[in-house]
Amino acid sequence: MLLRAYASGIFPMAERADSVDVFWVEPRRRGVLPLNAFHLPKSLAKTLKQERFRFTADRAFADVLAGCAEPAPGRSETWINPLIAEAYAALHARGQAHSVEAWTADGELAGGLYGVRLGAAFFGESMFTRVRDASKCCLAALVARLRLGGFRLLDTQFLTSHLAGFGAIEIPARDYRVQLSAALSGAAGDFFAGDEGGLGDGPSGKRIVQLLSQTS
Repeated sequence: MLLRAYASGIFPMAERADSVDVFWVEPRRRGVLPLNAFHLPKSLAKTLKQERFRFTADRAFADVLAGCAEPAPGRSETWINPLIAEAYAALHARGQAHSVEAWTADGELAGGLYGVRLGAAFFGESMFTRVRDASKCCLAALVARLRLGGFRLLDTQFLTSHLAGFGAIEIPARDYRVQLSAALSGAAGDFFAGDEGGLGDGPSGKRIVQLLSQTS
């Protein structure tokens, strides 16, 4: 049911973490981040080149999901209730939901993000950070991963000023449906393309900067 909803352009949310149900959302204007128009700020490129973090995928999905549900500065409430958490955990078990993690040199989870993969589309759901710039670096790592894997659409659901700084834009729902249809009708994206060392071992920070500096 959840995958059919994404294929139709809708997604679930909850009012609060303690809500007993969910509601379905189909924004009139949709946030997307064009993969070939990703803007990597110079300061973030510098952070990535310094190799402050090690990046992986699907190594700590449950921990990332829990991190995204934690209160954060400017966000005292979360829309991730137990029903939503259970649904995405089930999708992850089926190989349809993925996480990207950033780890410190001491092996601590510094931040991460998660979302849903369907065809050549990736639907970003939420991100969190415990160390400065960790979630931003995870976003850069995600875009590099999606570009390597032949993805065609990165759905951000809504446009925020934070995402706009990375090149995200807002498009009408009808234009979004055209892009979604194209991403679902061709070859599926490979979320683990280009992994280094083994499944889920993401590119290094320097490699991410290199990949994002290339144009197609």
